[in-house]
Amino acid sequence: QVQLVESGGGLVQAGGSLRLSCTTSGRTSSSYAMGWFRQAPGKERQFVASMGWNAAITRYADTVKGRFTISRDNAKNTVYLQMNSLKPEDTAVYYCAADRTPLLTTTPAYWGQGTQVTVSS
Repeated sequence: QVQLVESGGGLVQAGGSLRLSCTTSGRTSSSYAMGWFRQAPGKERQFVASMGWNAAITRYADTVKGRFTISRDNAKNTVYLQMNSLKPEDTAVYYCAADRTPLLTTTPAYWGQGTQVTVSS
């Protein structure tokens, strides 16, 4: 019932910015905890950021804190990940995730297909 579609990935130089979007179909995004994970080649999936049902509750991985910002536009059923000061180590496939829970769990029920982010040196 719930489908997540990511967009906004691409190739940027170190220090650049990208904004990822995750559009939710089937239900309004305000009814779900939303978040982002990423996975680089040869590495395990890594938590990036999340937002609870209540947008006031946000979490960030230490590696992105201060550089990335998660936000949502309920009218558009869209969650965003603004990524600034990108580093080569941010290169990964970024996945949008959602849960029917107040806070995003470590094993989200719903996943998008992913969008590639590549940061060149």
